[in-house]
Order: sequence, then C-alpha cells, then structure tokens
Amino acid sequence: MTTTEAEPTTRWSLSGVGYEYCNCSPGCTCNFSGFPSSSDGSCKALVANVIREGSCGDVDLAGVTAVAIIDWPHAIHDGNGRAVFVVAPETTDEQIGALSQIYTGALGGMPWEILGTTYEVAGLVKAAIQVTDAGIDSSVEIDGVGSAQGRSMRNPVTDEPHEAHITLPDGFIWTDGNCGVGTFNASAEGVALDFTDTNWIHYNFDWTN
Repeated sequence: MTTTEAEPTTRWSLSGVGYEYCNCSPGCTCNFSGFPSSSDGSCKALVANVIREGSCGDVDLAGVTAVAIIDWPHAIHDGNGRAVFVVAPETTDEQIGALSQIYTGALGGMPWEILGTTYEVAGLVKAAIQVTDAGIDSSVEIDGVGSAQGRSMRNPVTDEPHEAHITLPDGFIWTDGNCGVGTFNASAEGVALDFTDTNWIHYNFDWTN
C-alpha cells in the first residue's frame, strides 16, 4: 500500500503598513462585532497595503504597494463582494501572480484565507499609487482611479486632535488600529465608491501562512 503526500503549499509572508478606509462610522464595528455600522448595512472599502518586507516562494514582494477596492452588499462574512485590485505599473507579472494567490486565499494564511472567500475579483488595474504616510493624517492617491484622505478624530469641545486606538489581541487583520475619520472615492472596473467622514484606520500588518 502506498501513500500520496500532499504537495507543499508555497510559503508567503507580508509585513508593512495598512491604510483602511470604509463606509462604517469611525471605529468600524466590523472589527469587533462582525457587522457594519454603515447606514445601509453594506461594507465598502479602499485598503492600501504598503509592503515593506515580503515574499511568496522565491518572488520578492518588498516595496510593492497593492490597493483593494471592495464592495460587499452586506457584512463581509455574508460574501457576494466584488473586488478590484490596483498595483503600480512597474509591478512585475511574477509579483502580480504571487499577490493574486495570496489575496484570493489560494495559499492559505490569515487574513486572506477568510477574506478571499467573500468576494470575486472584478479586475486588475495598473496605475501610479502615491501613499503619503503621516500617521493618522495619511493619504492615498491613485492616478485615474481615486483618492483617500485621513485625519484624526477631534475633541468636540476644543477641536483638538483626539487619539483613539482599537486593540484586538486576537485580530487577524491587525492588532492595534489607530482610528480616525476618512474621506475616499474610487472608480474602476465597475466598482464605484464615494464616502465622506467615515471610518479610517492606520495599522501595521504582519501576515503569513
């Protein structure tokens, strides 16, 4: 009797900085109660990942910035989302192929083995991406696609910046989210989003399978 061993999964790891803008109220209840606080119960987001260190097999992903523009009609776990991914023109075919496997959950590993099952990929766009990292005042500009700007929450009496963090010890996307107020818009491959003064979160990520 012979046994067949499963083929080993390609190893991947990504670490860097995340910029998460969505249509929830600031603080985004999806992160700790599972359901959006948006006015219509949908989850619509623009998320940029600036990869400082990363690889997938022998493909080097350090220095790549990837943006996901996602439209879920209801809570994320209810699925039926549509996602458009954006990368810079200089991103190689090998890097795109590796990222597509990671972001669709094909190689396992959190958070994408969960998130990748909740949407279909509507398209890939190559466009110049400029991320200005200024902590809670960061911004993202995508040529011909859209933009996102974040700012701190404000003290309602003095209008001074009000720092607020959500700490999730078991969080699978991030464990410490610096929360603010964001405005974002994007339109590509049939997915169009446009929101003002909604949730935005700045965080560090460290993902692997």
